[in-house]
Amino acid sequence: MKKLADTIARVGLVANPEKDTSQELVRQAIALIEKSGRTAVVDNDTAKLAASTDLLMVFGGDGTMLRVAREIAGSNTPIVGINTGSLGFLTDVQAHQLPLALEEIWAGKTQLETRALIEAIGPSFTKLALNDFVVTRGALPRLIELDVTVNGESLTRYRCDGLIVCSPTGSTAYSLAAGGAVISPDAEVFAITPICPHTLSNRSVIVSLNSTIMVKAMSRRVETILSADGQPPTTLSAGDEITMRRSRHNIRLLHLAGSSFFDTLRRKLSWRGASV
Repeated sequence: MKKLADTIARVGLVANPEKDTSQELVRQAIALIEKSGRTAVVDNDTAKLAASTDLLMVFGGDGTMLRVAREIAGSNTPIVGINTGSLGFLTDVQAHQLPLALEEIWAGKTQLETRALIEAIGPSFTKLALNDFVVTRGALPRLIELDVTVNGESLTRYRCDGLIVCSPTGSTAYSLAAGGAVISPDAEVFAITPICPHTLSNRSVIVSLNSTIMVKAMSRRVETILSADGQPPTTLSAGDEITMRRSRHNIRLLHLAGSSFFDTLRRKLSWRGASV
């Protein structure tokens, strides 16, 4: 059976056009890829690019990675992220590591990881996300009411600024800022995290990733909106029900050998402490 490195002949490159650093790195990557005897491919249609290449290199921050994940949902083409942003939990190769990272990829010193996408189904839409869905209030600074059930069983009715339903991948994004738990990517769970709940005992709730979560918008006088991975929101009407569940689509992330989620946590969040 061939190793992944032996199957990489065509490498697709996707960059955040708003970052000058990304454009320069793409040019550097093209030169390094072609020097190795492989073909570098650039296309504005990310889905077509994934279908015609053996590896996607994504240059930008986590936002760029999230966009690519949604656009190639279900593709078997591995993605490796080159971080030109500020934090970057998904883009774990730093920009200055690009030459070394490519050498290690050609040498097969990598590991593949599958990440699940999640979906939200509303009255007239279906949305995909890698990180999270956020149901929140509009511009008016008043609490909204959301009735939430899990697998048909009532959880609670929240009065809050909003609610985050995230995958394990999204636990280090908005959910973390709202007080949610950090979840290992291999944990098969959702986190349901209220934003500024009126009831102080409301806390983040962890349920199986195979659960069906129903969120019903109850507010009539306050605008309620839904956003997927921070994308432009969809306005909800009172009585609208949103079904959130695991998608049948996954993505595959390529990491350099020896990379670790917990090491990334320590570095990105500047965790300190003595080892026992």
